[in-house]
Amino acid sequence: MSRIEPLTPPYPDSVDRALRRWMPPGVPHEPLTLFRVLHRNPDLASRMFALGAGLLGHGLLPAIDREIVIARVTARSGCAYEWGVHAASLAQQAGLSLEQLRATTDMDTTTGGAWSPRHTALIDAVDELHDTAQLSEPAWSSLREHYEDAQLLEFLVLAGWYRTISCLANGLLLEEENWALPFPAR
Repeated sequence: MSRIEPLTPPYPDSVDRALRRWMPPGVPHEPLTLFRVLHRNPDLASRMFALGAGLLGHGLLPAIDREIVIARVTARSGCAYEWGVHAASLAQQAGLSLEQLRATTDMDTTTGGAWSPRHTALIDAVDELHDTAQLSEPAWSSLREHYEDAQLLEFLVLAGWYRTISCLANGLLLEEENWALPFPAR
């Protein structure tokens, strides 16, 4: 059970409108538990929406690259909640296979045959950021081979944003959505 109870229907009109904005049109699920908890503080939720929606809907990174970063950040952070939400929907839509999704949770063999050099550079950079909050010159150079400055800035913000989301979901003890892909057992 979440440490802060998520809102339940019927929602006030302003919250209902906001929650519908947060969910893609035609999604057969209730708004995510995370979103319903965040709307206990509508001002904070509104500020968070701008960055989150911008990263997901208007980013410069290819969708598959974005989802690899999100999957690896959430896996390294032990955030089964957010990993499962993305793995069940956006990651597969972006072209990640179930094998690749599982590989994002494997801390020992992520740079094996499942990844291209570009994706290996992303995963290695996420791991360095997770472990040190810095990027070494070799990690930066490896990313630089594949991305322009604007994409590199977006990568750093994306990794930090999903680390924040992971801290939020883990700190709230959010239970995985019933439709989410289960986080692989380690």
